[in-house]
Amino acid sequence: MTATYRYAGVRYLVDDVQAAVDFYTTHLGFTLNSSAAPAFADVVRGPLRLLLSGPASSGARATPADVSGAGRNRIHLIVDDLDAEIARLRAAGLSFRGEVVAGPGGRQILLPDPAGNLVELFQPRS
Repeated sequence: MTATYRYAGVRYLVDDVQAAVDFYTTHLGFTLNSSAAPAFADVVRGPLRLLLSGPASSGARATPADVSGAGRNRIHLIVDDLDAEIARLRAAGLSFRGEVVAGPGGRQILLPDPAGNLVELFQPRS
């Protein structure tokens, strides 16, 4: 491959494109790059381009019929203060999957988007 791209792209299949756009732009600092809602939109944050594909999008249609449900994959967003982010997002009415997990590299928690795709908020150990 010789093409050069500005972003690394990740596709999330969602059931409501506008709800996903609102979630990522309102709560996680993404900006809207383009929208063909209700089929598709993409949002960006730094070098990440998140492709939000609704049921009618070509990306969703290309998924084999026997593949269903969320996998264990997720995007990973680094935050400076995990506790402050958790408090901010809870105050906005969002809920998390599980509790904070600490490991040798830092602390993390999982935040589901409106379609159930997971976002890992991670604070590296200082």
